[in-house]
Amino acid sequence: MSADLGKKAIELSSRLGASYSDIRIGEVSDRNILVRNGAATAPQITRSRGFGVRVLVDNAWGFAGSVDLTADEVKEVTEKAIKIARASAMVKKRDVRLTPSKPVKDRYRTPMKTDPFNVDITEIIEDLMKAERTMADQSTLIKSSSALFHAYKDKKLLLTSEGAEIDQEMTWCGGLMECIALRSGETQIRRYPHRRGRYRTSGYEHFRSLNFPSEAERCGKEAVALLDAEKMNEQKTDLIIRHDQIVIQVHESAGHPTELDRVFGTEADSAGTSFLTPEKLGKFMYGSKVVNIVADATAPMGLGTFGYDDDGTPAKKTYLIKEGKLINYQSSRETAAELGIGESSGASRAQFSYSLPIVRMTNINLLPGDWKWEEIVEDTKKGVLMTCNKSHSIDDRRLNFQFGTEIGWEIKNGSLGRMLKNCVYTGITPEFWGSCDAISKDDWLMDGTTGCGKGSPGQSTYVGHGVSTARFRNTRLWSE
Repeated sequence: MSADLGKKAIELSSRLGASYSDIRIGEVSDRNILVRNGAATAPQITRSRGFGVRVLVDNAWGFAGSVDLTADEVKEVTEKAIKIARASAMVKKRDVRLTPSKPVKDRYRTPMKTDPFNVDITEIIEDLMKAERTMADQSTLIKSSSALFHAYKDKKLLLTSEGAEIDQEMTWCGGLMECIALRSGETQIRRYPHRRGRYRTSGYEHFRSLNFPSEAERCGKEAVALLDAEKMNEQKTDLIIRHDQIVIQVHESAGHPTELDRVFGTEADSAGTSFLTPEKLGKFMYGSKVVNIVADATAPMGLGTFGYDDDGTPAKKTYLIKEGKLINYQSSRETAAELGIGESSGASRAQFSYSLPIVRMTNINLLPGDWKWEEIVEDTKKGVLMTCNKSHSIDDRRLNFQFGTEIGWEIKNGSLGRMLKNCVYTGITPEFWGSCDAISKDDWLMDGTTGCGKGSPGQSTYVGHGVSTARFRNTRLWSE
């Protein structure tokens, strides 16, 4: 990735009247290996390369990108970005301002032991095949089984007119396995680690730590057992959700509504808005006092862990919810300046170098509490434990939600009882988090999703969530 081409773009944009400019040059590599029903599909390895130029002219943005990284194309795209900025300035509703940023020259690489792109494919397929066959062998009722390995490498070079020059390489990997049991028209599914798999910024050692072969037997047996499991009646009772489910709860009801562009309404036409409007900052009780949620791009092995965001802001840890109160938002240099806060949270991210950076989650983490997860169960006289997301629905403001899970267990007098299927719970975000009275510490782990969608045109990127088991009092539950 040529810094010389980037410097030429910065120089040209300055000559053409830009008060600020940056260029991101990037290359993404993607490796997928899938085993399904006893056969390995052809491994998929894709690479994409390109660049994007962003400029401010008359306090309005212009952006253009391309996949053709040549001197002529860099010149043409830079000129196009300038023209777009001038056109935007004619219809702007406000001036774009940026919070101050100290420009740095730095290099960042994901810490790892073994690069997942260097591991022999036969070794990966052997582990996947063993796990997939183990699930299938649990019963003739299992009609479909699969195991997936996925690795991703994101190389990016950022240069700015302020003097920043940042070279980064983020690598993550992980996987997912699932099996489907079928009998008399009823289907039940079990996945491990959960619906979206478990991925971390790490080397192949993370994938090996998932222990697919050792988890496969349980996965297969539970899928079959769910066919005979009972449904629960609609009720209001205590709900305990484990990390495999709370990861999506945090993502949807805490991550998205604290994105400052959504708060300002600039995502309304595609991703929605937020109930956490600016006048609530520093005043609104989002949850109970045991609820602490941070945006932390420094967290080890998080999918949202990096050295610098796409504005050049260094990775940092920012409290969003502290002892239940809303005290900050996820922001870029632009949105932070618009709100009038002193600095960006470092949340400016784009899917590809030729995509426009927008406010995106980094690692949105629910901080651990004081309990062991089994102590939370033992302290619960009546309730239900649920895990592994199966479905979800949430409104545009991230206020009213409904989540379905793959599996649940009844709790009576502090002990797990009968298995339950098709479990669903619902709530209103501040009421739900306000009812949270216990969060565990012993099973806290880094999780996340590799496919968070947002923006127009749409972008999908990887974000992390550190989570653990939590209890919510008097929650509405039922089985579909």
